[in-house]
Amino acid sequence: MRPFDYIEMRVPAKPQYVGVARLAISGLASRIGFSYDDIEDLKIASSEAVTNAVQHAYKDGEDGEVVIGCALYGDKIEIMVADHGKSFDFEETKAKVGPYHDQEEVSFLREGGLGLYLIETLMDEVKVHHQEGVTVFMTKHVKREQVEEDVETISS
Repeated sequence: MRPFDYIEMRVPAKPQYVGVARLAISGLASRIGFSYDDIEDLKIASSEAVTNAVQHAYKDGEDGEVVIGCALYGDKIEIMVADHGKSFDFEETKAKVGPYHDQEEVSFLREGGLGLYLIETLMDEVKVHHQEGVTVFMTKHVKREQVEEDVETISS
């Protein structure tokens, strides 16, 4: 049995679906017990990743999909965003992603946007995988005191 629950969404690569993905991730994060501030950070980071996939993955007029995979653990969330529209073998893809390097990822930064810099600031870990498009892998941990408070609330 997997040590996490896995949720995968596929949305059309259109700007109006960025908010749908953000809302879903926000709901999943609240189930794990993230604070309001951390959920806001997750919403911004995931919006950046999905927006980037929408803007850069497909040529004008080409229909495409963005795939968002979320692994929910007791104390963290791992989010993968891919612009090539294929489902993940989550564990296999996770093993392939590596740390990103500022010089290599310049193309990821939108004009006037902060892209990966912003995502990296808001998340605990960020990795990127270039193959058949771009996959961004982001991790955020629930702060320990929040987990302990939630456990006490649940057990009392």
